[in-house]
Amino acid sequence: MKSATTGAVSGCIVWVLVFMVVGACLVPLGFMVGGFTTEMPFAVRVASSFICPKGTTGQIYPYPTMSTDDNGFPTPSTAYELHCLDANANVVKNDPVVFGFLWEGIAAGLAVILTALLAFLLAAPAGVLIGRLFKPKQSPAA
Repeated sequence: MKSATTGAVSGCIVWVLVFMVVGACLVPLGFMVGGFTTEMPFAVRVASSFICPKGTTGQIYPYPTMSTDDNGFPTPSTAYELHCLDANANVVKNDPVVFGFLWEGIAAGLAVILTALLAFLLAAPAGVLIGRLFKPKQSPAA
């Protein structure tokens, strides 16, 4: 019975290690993909379903603004807002920030779920590899 408990504990430890290694790559990638796709129609549709009042549709509104570069000089840039429009195309609600954070959080959450699944699939092969690496060398029987 002790070997089953030991195997379960070591399997969990291997899963956590694999989760951490895979997650170190996939979660930042999820944030990056979320940041690059914030203005895409699918992202706007998903985020606006949480933010906009019922009966309205979300639409991205880009507008020109100024930003400061690394040397402190003003440079033109584009900012984005989520406008919730009613049936007459009147702006009911204006959201300049939350839609982007919400979409990046959804993308990162999907990356965490994918990380957990990959860690589950890779835990057994990683356990075998770790077992082979740390197995004591056996001397040939005489």
